[in-house]
Amino acid sequence: MSGPDWTGRVLELEVGPVAHGGHCVARAEGRVVFVRHALPGELVRAAVTEDKGGAFCRADAVAVLRAAPERVEPPCPLAVPGQCGGCDWQHAAPAFQRELKGRVVAEQLQRLAGLDRAVEVEALPGGTLGWRSRVRLVAGPDGRAGLRAHRSHRVIGLAECPIAVPGAVERAVERRWRPGTEIEVTSDGDGRVHTRELATVRGKRRARQLTGGEAVQHAAGRDWRLQAHGFWQVHPAAADTFAAVVREWAAASPGALAWDLYAGVGLFASVLAGQVGATGHVVAVESGRRAVSDGERNLADLPQVSWRAGRTEQVLRSLAGQPEVVVLDPPRSGAGREVVEAVAAASPSRVVYVACDPAALARDVAFFEAAGYRLERLRAFDAFPMTHHVECVALLIR
Repeated sequence: MSGPDWTGRVLELEVGPVAHGGHCVARAEGRVVFVRHALPGELVRAAVTEDKGGAFCRADAVAVLRAAPERVEPPCPLAVPGQCGGCDWQHAAPAFQRELKGRVVAEQLQRLAGLDRAVEVEALPGGTLGWRSRVRLVAGPDGRAGLRAHRSHRVIGLAECPIAVPGAVERAVERRWRPGTEIEVTSDGDGRVHTRELATVRGKRRARQLTGGEAVQHAAGRDWRLQAHGFWQVHPAAADTFAAVVREWAAASPGALAWDLYAGVGLFASVLAGQVGATGHVVAVESGRRAVSDGERNLADLPQVSWRAGRTEQVLRSLAGQPEVVVLDPPRSGAGREVVEAVAAASPSRVVYVACDPAALARDVAFFEAAGYRLERLRAFDAFPMTHHVECVALLIR
């Protein structure tokens, strides 16, 4: 049954706990209000921005009547209600951003997996600004490149982006584009900027490389050459950090079999290959054909790595042998029940799960628990400062 439409209404709210998605929870007249630009414990006036008539609506804090001590001035003038939707927590001190993310991970684990665990989110080197090495911009009606407003197609024109790697977006925002064009900008490990234009012409999506095209990255003791706009960690310190955790927790034995699922270009496969050695075997599974091609080229010196191109849930049906360890780094939607049960059926001693969404991770941890694996260790990293995103690495033991 549809309820009232509060869109445009201004509410005075006592702000409650943080929730997954970059907002906090408040209540008004028996309804839940998800409030952006607020912090737990604050008293705010919030304008309702979206209301579909159900049990909840969404709002932006447009005035702070009682501020939390952790509130700071956003470093970007566009990180305010009605403007750019790229950041969620610029109004929170960096240490408190990490505390909020830790609360979210802990809440998801408790709610979805029944696990009570305090979570500390660790900072990566480099601070909270100037870290984002890959940005997708879009040209507005005036041809200016910008980012979209929160939950909107409206384009907010940029002069700069404080969280982007310096030099990454400046040229793109200086020129004019055909309205609706998307512009992908990548800054690689050598500081080179790669720019690709994505436009729809006569109903067909077309990509045109404007600068660069092959990126160079450095991680896990190797130099990587790959398609500039393919998958690679966005934070410059992330790939090395996650590879180090995988190395420690995977601990694959010489001569062992290991699987690297959702392998990308083979970052973790390279780590596993070093552990199993020339007498071992690493199976890398990846659905992206270009990533497989890049992976095969980058790991050509590691014959113990073999590649399987295809969707993980499909390839798993044909994989033979009992791996000692399985590493998986699924997309934001997580691995899901089918993949978890297939991994558990292979009976590895250890599973190392790299996750970019705490809700998907918690759901999959519950699936692993049901299949006979327990969550042994968990580390969380602030790989996306100023946003609500957080990266976790989990160790599951049979």
